[in-house]
Amino acid sequence: MYTPASFREERIDVLHGLIAAHPLGALVRHGDEGLCADHLPFEIAAPTPEAPFGILRAHVARANPLWRSAGGGDDCMVIFQGPHAYITPAWYAEKQRSGKEVPTFNYAVVHAHGPLRAIDDAAWLLGLVERLTARHEAAQAAPWQVGDAPAGYIDKLLKAIVGIEIPLARLEGKWKLGQNRSMQDQASMAHGLAQDAEPGAAQALGALIAANVKLAS
Repeated sequence: MYTPASFREERIDVLHGLIAAHPLGALVRHGDEGLCADHLPFEIAAPTPEAPFGILRAHVARANPLWRSAGGGDDCMVIFQGPHAYITPAWYAEKQRSGKEVPTFNYAVVHAHGPLRAIDDAAWLLGLVERLTARHEAAQAAPWQVGDAPAGYIDKLLKAIVGIEIPLARLEGKWKLGQNRSMQDQASMAHGLAQDAEPGAAQALGALIAANVKLAS
């Protein structure tokens, strides 16, 4: 990933934070027919001596050939897309002076690299499913729990999935937030994005830019 120095993000806690906030990753690998990608919700675990950048964990259907390719020694890459939005040149001071500005797109992304492992263990899978469920149900008024379903039903479903684990050997972060522009332009972008009528990625990106402006000031 081409990443100018001003856009490079290397703090592990920040990179993990984006993964935790946007857990649906695109796992890219070489398959029998060339490059292929699977979209999976991941959890990110803390670094260990073996995995200095943390560990990604997820599960796939047993019918998915992805897990059968594990253990071959090749690295895979998982892409996590954070907030992103179109940036109009109307927010730049130079637009008012000379008109010599063009639009761009700002975003925050993480690329995670490491070897793929398959874990075919019911207890491991149950723990993963319970953690993922607890996290994603937390905002519900009455959170659903794995134990709400009949035990036999859960056992049957666990037999239909396989766990995957990726001990991370490398993490790349690109925070393209307009750091190459003036503080005035950055503040204007943050303000403009905050006014977006639909709450979502644009406002989240505006908050990231605003926080970056405060850190740099």
